[in-house]
Amino acid sequence: QLVESGGGSVQAGGSLRLSCAASGPTFSSYAMGWFRQASGKERDLIARINWSGGSTYYTDSVKGRFTISRDNADNTVYLQMSSLKPEDTAVYFCAAQLVGQADYAYWGQGTQVTVSP
Repeated sequence: QLVESGGGSVQAGGSLRLSCAASGPTFSSYAMGWFRQASGKERDLIARINWSGGSTYYTDSVKGRFTISRDNADNTVYLQMSSLKPEDTAVYFCAAQLVGQADYAYWGQGTQVTVSP
């Protein structure tokens, strides 16, 4: 089970930190991704971190502004978001990808992030 928290409303230029708490003993067996889905648009992967935290990926639109990290001892993955823009407004989801698998097997319920001009 994945549970996101930390969403909310912020003005452009502000920051938010999203958290995703995972239950279960095998958290370190999963790569973790953050996705977002804006109203009327598809859900897109924006950041990913491998099982150890040693490798990360960011989509171009968030590079240099967002940072993904994880704490395997605490079964939590984070998304630090800075210099937020109105176009970052979306529902943000975390998801777990078992090492060696292509699909994300587990998803959180999502948390809303709203950035006002």
